[in-house]
Amino acid sequence: MSSAELAETQLEQLRSLVAELFPGNRFYSSKLAAAGVTFDVGGLADYSKRFPFTHKSELVADQMAEPPYGTNLTYPLTSYTRCHQTSGTRGSPLRWLDTEESWAGLVESWIEVWRAAGLQPGDRVFFAFSFGPFIGFWLAFESAAKLGGLCLPGGGLSSAARLRSILEQGATHLCCTPTYAIRLAEVASEEGISLQGSPVRGLIVAGEPGGSIPAVRTRLETMWPGARVFDHHGMTETGPVSYECPARPGVLHVIERSYFAEIVDPASGAARRSGETGELVLTTLGRTASPLLRYRTGDLVCSSEASPDAPCACGRFELALEGGILGRTDDMVVIRGVNVYPSAVDEIVRSCPAAGEYLVEVREARGLAELNLKVEPSESGESSGLVRELERRFETALALRVNIEVLARGTLPRYEMKARRWVRK
Repeated sequence: MSSAELAETQLEQLRSLVAELFPGNRFYSSKLAAAGVTFDVGGLADYSKRFPFTHKSELVADQMAEPPYGTNLTYPLTSYTRCHQTSGTRGSPLRWLDTEESWAGLVESWIEVWRAAGLQPGDRVFFAFSFGPFIGFWLAFESAAKLGGLCLPGGGLSSAARLRSILEQGATHLCCTPTYAIRLAEVASEEGISLQGSPVRGLIVAGEPGGSIPAVRTRLETMWPGARVFDHHGMTETGPVSYECPARPGVLHVIERSYFAEIVDPASGAARRSGETGELVLTTLGRTASPLLRYRTGDLVCSSEASPDAPCACGRFELALEGGILGRTDDMVVIRGVNVYPSAVDEIVRSCPAAGEYLVEVREARGLAELNLKVEPSESGESSGLVRELERRFETALALRVNIEVLARGTLPRYEMKARRWVRK
């Protein structure tokens, strides 16, 4: 669809969504009434101007006040058939319910991720994780099957067993976090398993920003010869939000037929212009059963500067996010006057071939924050010279002196799901 057609579709869906919420959805009925908002939507700009933001803290408080699911439910509880839960890595976890209809819409959105990654009927997808309460596991699996892929579950297996299964079954696509894709390649080297000539041609990664970080992408595609990284992001509260542009690696397109996206200043809430970094705000257009209106995701993004009449190189008009998810509003630390995001540190460490797994400690000393980096040498790297090389890279990229300690390989923990590499002390 063209930009104009997308906007027309979004407005139609938005009006239908808002009309459906009253009076069944107690959360939004009371929230909007308290804000003095009338339920008509004059246009997309009118919606952004009049309707209040939704914050995660409100949803958490709602579920704590009326456990276990809260009041952000548009239909009777008997209408819901799916329950998922956020990871709780950033505060209290949230439970999220879906009806069969809303679930079908989420599956269709995830299919867009697979299509962008080139998945075809008959391809084989290996899921390198154990299925838990997080929504992405189930959506990725079900959508790949609906598209005609042969789905290969890898839960309950060791990393070495997963590698053997990938090769023996001829998996064409691997679905996991960027961290775990790196870990699998490291285990392959340790076990003497060659990935040269591997059938895997697509690495579909999510759960962390790494898939859109150039140094991480380069490392992954070096470790998995012949495979291209395809990034994606989503949240349990929203569902699958974006897919990687087939023509521009590292650029994510928002699935705008399913979401109305805004980019705002994290402090003031004012709209950001194209090309400016801001916080992604989402309205879930098709998830009427458990909706979100103007949800502050906390994700920092930057949209492409482009004419609404000029499509992306891939032919799409959907909102393009340069560099994917750049960071989180609550992840930034100030080190001697320099704003430092985890994604910037990941880029620096992963761009150094001699560096392997790492851990960042943020310490307060005399009222000032200091950054300490503990790092292992990579499989092919040497510890000698590693400190000096990383110090040079941090100085060049961030104008910072960082305390660096080299540890023996295997000292730091390895992660199957989201890596937790930042510790505040």
